[in-house]
Amino acid sequence: MNQPIDLRSDTVTKPTDAMRQAMGRADVGDDVMRTDPTVIALEKRVAELFAKEAAIFVPSGTMANLLAILAQTTPGDEILMHHEGHIYYYEAGGYASVAGCSVKFVDDSDAPKRGIMSADALRSAIRSADIHFPTPKLLTIENTHNRGGGVVWPMETLEETCRLAKASGLRVHTDGARIWNAACALDVELSTLAADTDTISACLSKGLGCPVGSMLIGDQETIECARHKRKMLGGGMRQAGILAAAGLHALEYHFDRLADDHARAKTLANDLAACSIFDFDPADVETNLVYAKLADHAIDAGGDAFAWERTLESAGVLCYAESPTTLRFVTHLDLDDGAIQDAARRIRSCAV
Repeated sequence: MNQPIDLRSDTVTKPTDAMRQAMGRADVGDDVMRTDPTVIALEKRVAELFAKEAAIFVPSGTMANLLAILAQTTPGDEILMHHEGHIYYYEAGGYASVAGCSVKFVDDSDAPKRGIMSADALRSAIRSADIHFPTPKLLTIENTHNRGGGVVWPMETLEETCRLAKASGLRVHTDGARIWNAACALDVELSTLAADTDTISACLSKGLGCPVGSMLIGDQETIECARHKRKMLGGGMRQAGILAAAGLHALEYHFDRLADDHARAKTLANDLAACSIFDFDPADVETNLVYAKLADHAIDAGGDAFAWERTLESAGVLCYAESPTTLRFVTHLDLDDGAIQDAARRIRSCAV
């Protein structure tokens, strides 16, 4: 069989030879003791990019989001978020089991896109002060929004929603696992996307192609609190500069190329939309995620999306069933134009 084309996620990338060389040359120390110069350099660089006071390097995006919650809430507080947010859906309930917080979902029925919420919807979701209610403390948003199809928050909606949250006494955390993609799609600075948020997480091991790691960025006091919580969770690393060097390399060489992933996702979306087994609008694809809804007749003939995931795997295309009706394909650093064209050809061969 042909070599599989892996479109499951942008987390599957392998470090480039140049990145491996940068990692091998890294000057290291002990990060827990705050003496790893490469980690310090990465944290400083990322804080500058987002125009925040400080940043901390952590093993994963899940930990970065949990640290943001731990550093800005107390047990019994309430977090407001979208009902399909990654923190709720895919992070093992850490907001409840570790941070002791409950969740209030914000209605998105009037939102311009799936995964986005309006300021008016947030206003309706914020509880008034009452001894019967948990205290609303933190709003979490996701940009780009994974289960929304990789959509980017419109700047006006982002500003209005975050500013209402702040005016209502809430802290704001952005799950920015793919914030690099959002900045690329909007052609804005990272600092612009972070201007109205207190903390922001940013993943290095997705679009930027690093093997490990995420950042949590914010004000100095919050990040120092997060550093203590990181140790508590077992996230303190020693000679982490080897990993941080990959992050510095990626910021230098892999950030600007994200537009290539977006273009390839659009190409793939157009090819799939023209295929008889799918029924979706390729215009909805904004970044590097393609959420392709199956046509009803394809489900009748070949089974649900989980069955189609297995069918495409047998044809040498790896993807994820996001729901019983929808397959997710993700473009990334390891796939060139030829791989995308070949993937579309293999998928068309499975059409019914």
